[in-house]
Amino acid sequence: MSNANDLYKRAIFDHNRNPRNFRVIEDASHVCDGFNPLCGDKINVFVKMSDADTIEDISFMGSGCAIFKASASFMTSHVKGKSRKETEGVISMFLDMVKGETQTESLNADLGKLTIFQGIREFPARVKCATLAWHTLSCAMEKKRENDIVTNQESNQ
Repeated sequence: MSNANDLYKRAIFDHNRNPRNFRVIEDASHVCDGFNPLCGDKINVFVKMSDADTIEDISFMGSGCAIFKASASFMTSHVKGKSRKETEGVISMFLDMVKGETQTESLNADLGKLTIFQGIREFPARVKCATLAWHTLSCAMEKKRENDIVTNQESNQ
């Protein structure tokens, strides 16, 4: 087993067992629900934006596979404190990375620990698991406390 593969497995297991920011934010300014009917992953993303359009706090609740939960956990840790513009950029880069649409060399500086998910592109059925939280965050950032549901089923997005 390679060191990178071992690191990937340990990180996924750690964030699955002990997800960061796994809670409800009662006074969230932006909320969205996501669902992947193909595998049953469900998520609620809660974002509290500051007046300066910065993510003051972010959390999620949900159930699903280890990749789904670890991706959501990494996501919330990575974007907390970022501006809306920075967050939109990270969402785009992450989605491009897991779909194999970006060059690996440029990712480390921009995505840091999130690059651990770049190997997921080798398993197309699991891409949806890794991206559901990110699509749901994007929805939350756009919609504010509306009860929209992101359904991640047909496309590889």
